Amino acid sequence: MTGVIKKFRSVVLVLGILLTLALPKVSYAYPVFAQQAYESPREATGRIVCANCHLAQKPTEIEIPQAVLPDSVFEAVVNIPYDLSAKQITAGGTKGPLNVGAVLVLPEGFQLAPKDRISSEIKQKTKGVFVQPYSKTKTNILVVGPVSGDKHQEIIFPILSPDPATNKDVHFLNYPVYVGANRGRGQVYPSGEKSNNNSITSTVAGQITSIQALDKGKTSIVIQSTSGSEVTQTIPAGLTINVKATDVIKVDQPLTDNPNVGGFGQSETEIVLQNPNRVKGMIVFFFTVTLTQILLVLKKKQFEKVQAAEMNF
Repeated sequence: MTGVIKKFRSVVLVLGILLTLALPKVSYAYPVFAQQAYESPREATGRIVCANCHLAQKPTEIEIPQAVLPDSVFEAVVNIPYDLSAKQITAGGTKGPLNVGAVLVLPEGFQLAPKDRISSEIKQKTKGVFVQPYSKTKTNILVVGPVSGDKHQEIIFPILSPDPATNKDVHFLNYPVYVGANRGRGQVYPSGEKSNNNSITSTVAGQITSIQALDKGKTSIVIQSTSGSEVTQTIPAGLTINVKATDVIKVDQPLTDNPNVGGFGQSETEIVLQNPNRVKGMIVFFFTVTLTQILLVLKKKQFEKVQAAEMNF
């Protein structure tokens, strides 16, 4: 029985490896799968690795508190705006809605808030969104995606701040926070292969002699090059061809429209891990100043009354 189980596990392992090699496009299609290709999502240059595959630049915004107390739960809100009427071309060549994803790089010590520390209000806001750490060693980096873009243009990360009293590597300081977010599919896979979410360009200069429809929505374009050879280019399904037979074209001239409607953007902000004793001291200081000002005003009024009485006397 043990031998059968081992053989079964071996078969499953081999099938998993073969599927990974045969379907790299699926394995690396979204931000959550960047974990498989990069040890850290933020490069030394400051660029988040999602930009390696999502080449178009789009806006991304982040909203977090200016300061937080130690061992407290707060929200980091990532905004991923785009035109909701936009439809992307899928890997199969059909049109579909855009998905979104995000990577949040927090300071060391900050992490995803445990479920028992998250309020019912935050749970309701994050319903249907699965947030997870980037890896076991990088719990301060959080990943979301893919999720439906039409319902999640705003992604909420529940964060737990560290406590310097229990973590000696954390201090009451001002820390940077980085975020990257994408909408839609990328133009390049981590393997370096282009996706069908690109404009197809001509590989040679010459004249188009024929354009013929193929199976599964693909199209064949035959080009008579200036060197005299005949070159055939196959256009993936779903792309709109913007040339016609007899057109004279140049090298790298687009043969199709650009199907990409998504893109990637990154932003950064700062957060202060505030010492509660400083807050208490500031409150006491403000209260003391306010009380002193009130007493000075009262003393001044009293002095004016005494002075007026003496003058009348």
